[in-house]
Amino acid sequence: MPAPVTLQVNGRQATVTAEPDTPLLYILRNDLALNGAKFGCGLGQCGACTVLVEGQPVRSCVTELSAVAGRAVTTLEGLGTPDNLHKLQRAFIAEQAAQCGYCINGMIMEAKALLDRNAEPTDPEIREALADHLCRCGTHNRIVAAVQRAVKEG
Repeated sequence: MPAPVTLQVNGRQATVTAEPDTPLLYILRNDLALNGAKFGCGLGQCGACTVLVEGQPVRSCVTELSAVAGRAVTTLEGLGTPDNLHKLQRAFIAEQAAQCGYCINGMIMEAKALLDRNAEPTDPEIREALADHLCRCGTHNRIVAAVQRAVKEG
């Protein structure tokens, strides 16, 4: 039975009416018009749908709306603005890390969680953090270079 659910998305309160088991990804894209998170596999395996829930990366395609009720959700759109990009967004642009760009949302959100835990990760730590994110274009080296650039930016 659809019911109103309130959550915090990118620092703003949002109330939606939906089934409690509706995937968070559907709410973000269809109800809140936040299209950074992408539908990739629908199984939580590719990482394209990654968002942060209270700072922790989660796969929004397999996270039920009821699991985030009253919790803080951050999407790619919540990291920066077109006039004031987050350092990771700037670094991914500078390193030309995106080819098709489909995986980039998940890569940036996972990297954000990593940098919040560890401001100066090593190359192996960066690679480990991003290992479960799929990039069909094979721009992994540029993606790692972008995270390294963001680390240097401080």
